[in-house]
This record gives sequence, structure tokens and C-alpha cells, in this order.
Amino acid sequence: MNAPSVPRVAVVGAGIAGLAAARAVREARPDVEVVVLDAADRVGGKLRLAEVGGVTLDVGAESMLNRRPEAVALARSAGLADRIVHPATIAATVWSRGALHRLPRSLLGVPAGPRVVADAAVLSRAGRARALLDTVLPPYRPEEDVSIGDLVERRCGAEVVDRLVEPLLGGVYAGHAREISAGAAAPQLVAKLREHGRLLRAASAAVSPPDDSTPVFAGLAGGVGQLPAAVARNLDVRTGTTVRALERIEGGRWRLVTGPVPAPEVVEADAVVVAVPAAPSARLLRDVAPAASTDLDAIEYASMAVVTTAFRRTDFPGVAGSGFLVPPVDGRRIKASTFAFRKWGWVDAASEELVLVRTSIGRHREEAALQVPDEELVAASVADLGAAVGLRAAPVDHHVQRWGGGLPQYAVGHPDRVRRIRASVAEVPGLAVCGAAYDGLGIPACIASGQRAAREVLDRLPTTTPSPAHERMDP
Repeated sequence: MNAPSVPRVAVVGAGIAGLAAARAVREARPDVEVVVLDAADRVGGKLRLAEVGGVTLDVGAESMLNRRPEAVALARSAGLADRIVHPATIAATVWSRGALHRLPRSLLGVPAGPRVVADAAVLSRAGRARALLDTVLPPYRPEEDVSIGDLVERRCGAEVVDRLVEPLLGGVYAGHAREISAGAAAPQLVAKLREHGRLLRAASAAVSPPDDSTPVFAGLAGGVGQLPAAVARNLDVRTGTTVRALERIEGGRWRLVTGPVPAPEVVEADAVVVAVPAAPSARLLRDVAPAASTDLDAIEYASMAVVTTAFRRTDFPGVAGSGFLVPPVDGRRIKASTFAFRKWGWVDAASEELVLVRTSIGRHREEAALQVPDEELVAASVADLGAAVGLRAAPVDHHVQRWGGGLPQYAVGHPDRVRRIRASVAEVPGLAVCGAAYDGLGIPACIASGQRAAREVLDRLPTTTPSPAHERMDP
């Protein structure tokens, strides 16, 4: 009689959500075997490091929301506690109508109260007057999901949307305010609006008080891109492994088909966490959770690029703050810029001669703007930097990181779509999903998604199973 072996969980996807799920399973059940499979040649998904001007820094996500616990806690548990840092400055500006204006205190661009509107130089006098009508209009408590752009325009006017909300959402989602779900992108704002009936008051109630000294963001000295490898340490991670099919087999277990079509391989598991973007998730779930697959197919993605440039310190003009956002209504190529040497002390200290600057280009359904050589994206970034801050020099080094289909778009109705997906998946024992497609694009949200998926499969995991298999199939 064969002795029973430990249960196995397979995680499809080695982005931060999948790695967080794998680590959570291992920590909760050290007796469980966990294998992580990813088609890429590296772990980390949209977290990545590159060298520019002799400095290694992030060319994907560069910061973690510090006021959510998941990312900082995971960094600590992965051995990176001594590298956790906070921005030297987070004071951002909006480059609007040819001038840089201080970004008002807001929630996703919605000013945090009437006084903030009155002081918002980025808005015209007419724009400020229209925004303040929110204080006298009849209370509004939305019952159904609407776009955040339509919600804000209804209460505060189009200018607040175009000059504040659009640049904020463009930076987070690379999307469009009048298409992105308010319930998905700003659930706390919607909840407060239903309570107060007035948008400016809701925004004021939803943001942290001005005297809250807790840092908003955190990073890692050396780059947030270090986090995936640290989390993956001591996990069985198999990169360069595409999962082509997911099948239920006898005993309620799973067969994952990997490898090339002429010579497929099989990984068997007791539970599976699918932690890849919506389109590949839909393909894998088509036969096992068809309703979830249909909803996943409906989630669209935006492409964008991060252009990192290095300039001689003596050539770069004096700038204040951490960077600036760009309203799309102004027709510029870039949608945001981060002065990395101003934002992060460790970046500034990494080179005595050079400063590092990031810009981002690309929005949903505007892929044509990215279908040009790297040199053109660099030239466009430098030209816009010149117009914004008076830069006249050429960079001494650059790096272009393209994120094709990198950012899921939370269209109106997204919260209901996610509920349907999870309900469909929950009907299949031993299956869970996680990642940026569901509850948030930020690093803490993705980690929380992975940890939730881990709990869901652990609830159905047996204590012992027949021996797992990982063997070549007959073609």
C-alpha cells in the first residue's frame, strides 16, 4: 500500500499576487507542497528593476501604499525590513495649461472639501465656482455603479474631471475617468457620498486628516522590484513554464498541462490558484468555471510604457516636489513624470553626477502612441520635460520598459463582475483566483488578493492525498 504524501497546491503566475498566495499557503500549512508556474523567465510580473546611468531602480511599480498593511508586512516577513523607506517628498504638481500647479488635497482628484476647491489654482475661476455648486445642489446618493468621471462631473463639473480626476486616474489605471467604475476605483468615496450626499464633503471624510503623520507611501532602498525574489525565496518556482490547460481529474484533483505541445508535461495538484491576467485566466477556466471565464473575457487592459532617463546634475533645472501629472485634455505625450532623485533619497545618493527621472506614456485604447521605436518615446518624454520644467539637455542614458496589456480596466459594473467571477469559482472545490484584475492594482491590493486566494484553497485542502505526479505525457 502506498504511503500517503503531502497535499500539493499549484499557483499559476509568479507575479506578486501569486507569490503572496504561495507564501501564505506555506506559512499556514508547512506540510503542504507548493509549486509556482510562470511562463516568463523571471518572477515579479509588473515589478521589475533595470540599470539606468549605472543606477538600478524600478521600471515598473515603484512604491507601495503604506497605509494598507499588506505590502510592508510582506516585505518585512521576506527579510527586507531594513530596506523599507519612505519618500523624501510626495508633493506633486499638475502640469496644466502650460504651468505647474500644486496638486490639491484630494481623493483620486476629488478635492477634499470646499476650502480645497477655493485654493485650487489648477482650476479656473469658473471651474472653482462650478465645483462649489456641490455644496448647494440637492444631495445625491448613487444606488448603482457609475463611472467616477460621470459622478464627479454631475456634482462638481467637467473641469474638475479634466484637470484633476483624469490625470490621477491616468497615472493609476492608464484609463479614462468617464469609463472607470467609481465603485471599483473609489469605494470609500462612494460609501461616504451615500452617507453625506455631497461629493466634496465625502472626499474630505474619506481622506486621511491633514495632521496624520503616517507616511502615505513606502518603497525599498534598491527598488520595490526586489520584493518578488525575496518572497519567492525557498518556494518551488518554475519559470519558463506555460500552463496550457487546467483539468479536473478523478478524486477532485487537478491536472495542469505544461510544456510544448509535441511533448507536454503534467503537474497534478489538490488545489489551484490562478494568478495570471484576465485573458489567460479566462482560457484556463473555460471548461472548469465557464461563467467566470466569460466575465474575465470582458475585462479590457491598457498598455503603457515607463521611460527612465538619466541627466547630468549640472544640466537638470531646479525642481520642487516629486513630479507632476498631466491632464490628457492638454494633448501632451506623457501622462506623468516622477523625479526619482527627488522622491527617493536612495536614488539621489546612488549617483553624484546623475539624476534619474521617470515618465509614463500610454492610455487605454491608445496603443498607437506606443507603436514607435524606443528612441521616439524617449524624445517625446524629453520634449515634454523641457516644456514643463525648462530642461534643455539630452539624457546620457535611458531605458524604455513597455507594459503591453499591463493594466486592467475597471469598467462600470466591475464590482458586480468580480462578485460573479468569485461565485462561479467558489462552486469548484480547490480553485481560487487572484491578481490585479479583481480588487485593486496597487501592490498591497494584489498581495491581499493572493492571501485571500490562499485562504480559499486551504479551506478545501485535504490532510493527505495520493502521491502527486509530475511526468511527461504521451503526445
